[in-house]
Amino acid sequence: MKKIEAIIKPFKLEEVKDALSELGIEGMTVTEVKGFGRQKGHTEIYRGSEYTVDFLPKIKIEVVLPDDRTEAAVKAILKTARTGKIGDGKIFVTPVEEAIRIRTEERGDAAV
Repeated sequence: MKKIEAIIKPFKLEEVKDALSELGIEGMTVTEVKGFGRQKGHTEIYRGSEYTVDFLPKIKIEVVLPDDRTEAAVKAILKTARTGKIGDGKIFVTPVEEAIRIRTEERGDAAV
């Protein structure tokens, strides 16, 4: 099993969710996060004062999948989350040693 963590722009969430749903991916965790990469934030003016916004709002999507479905999910996220502009985000894929569904105690792929 693999865990995919995708950090994307907030307005891309629905597109990415729909693309993953089309692949039959039923469960995901979505978290509102803040961060910055190469773009280093930006400057805004509020009530006449200029200030720097270092941490930009992002969305983190987490999905755990069987190994054979991981590449299709990554491609779907890449296709739908990309705008071609700085700050599009990142995708991280890491191995998952074990998954257990608490309600039924199912383990492994059956738990996801």
